Amino acid sequence: MLLEDVVKEYEYYCLAKDFTEKTLINKRQELKQLLKFLDEKRAVHELESISFHDLKAYARYKQQSGLQPSSLVSMFKVIRAFFNWCVREEYLDENIAKKVDLPKQPKKVLKGFSTDEVDQMINSFSYKNYFEARNKAMIAMLSDCGLRAKELRELETKNVKETTILVNGKGNKERYMFISPALKKILIRYERIKKEYFKEKYFNENYYFLSYNGDLLSHVGLDKVIKEAGKRAGIEDKRVSPHSFRHFFAVQSILNGIDIFTLSKLLGHSDVSTTQRYLQSLEDFELIKKAMPSSPLMNLNKK
Repeated sequence: MLLEDVVKEYEYYCLAKDFTEKTLINKRQELKQLLKFLDEKRAVHELESISFHDLKAYARYKQQSGLQPSSLVSMFKVIRAFFNWCVREEYLDENIAKKVDLPKQPKKVLKGFSTDEVDQMINSFSYKNYFEARNKAMIAMLSDCGLRAKELRELETKNVKETTILVNGKGNKERYMFISPALKKILIRYERIKKEYFKEKYFNENYYFLSYNGDLLSHVGLDKVIKEAGKRAGIEDKRVSPHSFRHFFAVQSILNGIDIFTLSKLLGHSDVSTTQRYLQSLEDFELIKKAMPSSPLMNLNKK
């Protein structure tokens, strides 16, 4: 069976599964590069002809070309997913990609935002016009609700209620998030300014946060807002991205006493192990602060 034909069929399978555009592009690019390597370097064109050694050679080739361990692991996740599908479709008997040893990724402790830094970023925007108010509200919601970038951008107006937000997450899984009084105060002012700004302009009523032309805010547009917030707050030694606020939400939730299973549901994770990865970035002083109330001796003294 021609490898090119199988990859094409797999692409339609991914489309039917309603993967995000970003995921689809990533899968196409990775598999296209694999096919090119197998064609030019190994003279392999049939699915059944691919061996473990071909994939091992591809991993080595990508490493020698300067691909970082983390990127190599991400790339092979795509390849393994493709071969898993081939096994499910009974085109292959086993997933040979699983046999390829990959370099271990060094575990990095991420430097998360402090509460002061998040406060500075929220307050770096004012209420003097629609865009300032929108940016303030978006950063406040990311910090207080831990939404994914896509969830925030595609948040529907009808789903923002008095005290809750209905979030449409990955795989169209819905979950509710609580609107705290502090966040509600910001949203009320934002909604008032938004209504006034678009009073005589076109705007898409479906979406809660709108772009300059009154429509769905792009991923790049949101990223620019976040970068601007970091710049205004003078944050230079940390990654400033929409995901960083999701990480902040996770860490603060744990430090404030939420158990990991509840947090997993709030984040929209299907597996608790995904949530656990967020917690690997708790810095030592935060761990010590959290451990104090659970000290056995401290609790003995209370009796």
